[in-house]
Order: sequence, then C-alpha cells, then structure tokens
Amino acid sequence: MTLAITGASGKTGWRVADEALRRGQSVRAILRPGSTLPAELEGRVEVIRLALGDQKALSAALQGCQALVIATGARPSVDLTGPLKVDALAIRDQIAACRTADVKRVVLVSSLCAGRWLHPLNLFGLILVWKGLGEQWLAQSGLDWTIVRPGGLSEDDSRAEREGVVFSGPDQQESNSIPRRLVARVCLDALAAPAAVGRIIEITSDSDQPAMPLARWLASA
Repeated sequence: MTLAITGASGKTGWRVADEALRRGQSVRAILRPGSTLPAELEGRVEVIRLALGDQKALSAALQGCQALVIATGARPSVDLTGPLKVDALAIRDQIAACRTADVKRVVLVSSLCAGRWLHPLNLFGLILVWKGLGEQWLAQSGLDWTIVRPGGLSEDDSRAEREGVVFSGPDQQESNSIPRRLVARVCLDALAAPAAVGRIIEITSDSDQPAMPLARWLASA
C-alpha cells in the first residue's frame, strides 16, 4: 500500500511515516512549502511539497495512494487565524482532493475535547472549535474515515514500549497524555481495521494499562 501523510514533517506525522515504513508500506510525505523533512525520513520516503489549499496539486499528489493520514496541525503563531486555516479549511480541501483522487480511506489526527467551546486551549485561536469543524466535515464527507483524538502529546518514545493505550469513544476522556509514537501506531492500526471506519477513537496511555490491540478494543466496544 502507498500511504500519503500530510503533515509528515511534524512531530506526529514523521512518526506515522516511520511506523508505516517499518510495516513495509510505501510512504508519500506531503509537506507544506518551507517545512523541513526530519532526518529520520531522509531517503526513505517520497516527498511532495505543496500548499494544502492548492487542491489541484494536492489531488495530483494523492494519485495512486490507497489511504491518507492527516497529521497536519496549526503551529504556534501570532496569527490567531492559523487554527481556522489548518484545522478546518485545510481539512475541507484535503477531503475534496481525496474525492478527486479516489482516495477513500482517511485517518485524521485530532485532539481530545475537539469541538468544545469552553476550554483553555481555545485561547489560542479557538483551536478546539476549528478541530471540531474539521472533524464534522470529514464525518459528512462520504469517505471511509476514522478520527483519532489523542490526549497531551509526549516526545518520549520510550513510553510507547512500557505503556498501554487507553481507548474510548468520543467525549469520554478529558486529559492525560500519550507518546506520539503510540498515536502513530494507532493511526496505522485503524487503517487495517474495518471496524474503525466511521469511528471517533480517543486515546491516552498509562503504565498500568495492559497492552490491547485496537482491533480487540473495537470488537469489545
């Protein structure tokens, strides 16, 4: 399978790419102009640079891919419209490009509490509000979608080897964190699990949580 990843230069996106390569998949890393490909991916992935709002270029970049993981996210900035542009409007553009390129399977990395108005994170450009709108547009797209909502994101990959994922349905978890490496693995597991289609999956992790494959949780949920 050729997997497209938007936001592949980001801290979660590059881990999705790395985990996909470890699973034997081909990866097409779609980066915004000016983004730097992490050293861990150099020479291992196909790289295409474009503006996410350029639907023609994005549709062309998705040709021949069987799935897309959307790992884009607004960067910290004085521009408070960034979350609107990246977490909502750019999701809409990526949905349209998927339709044009006949890419039916999409996994979106969102956030716990997406869609909520009363939350401290909304002080940064209403970020959770726009993430919720992006989720809504994807859910109404007609594509085979899965939305993954992680908690606070940790750079400590070693946690991925000693913590289990705490899964839940939407609006069940409020806080707690999870290493980005585990988020990447859950995204790829979702692509391989037909039962994940049409689901919002919230994830955090804990050292006391026994490891459980996503497919097993989906079967029991």
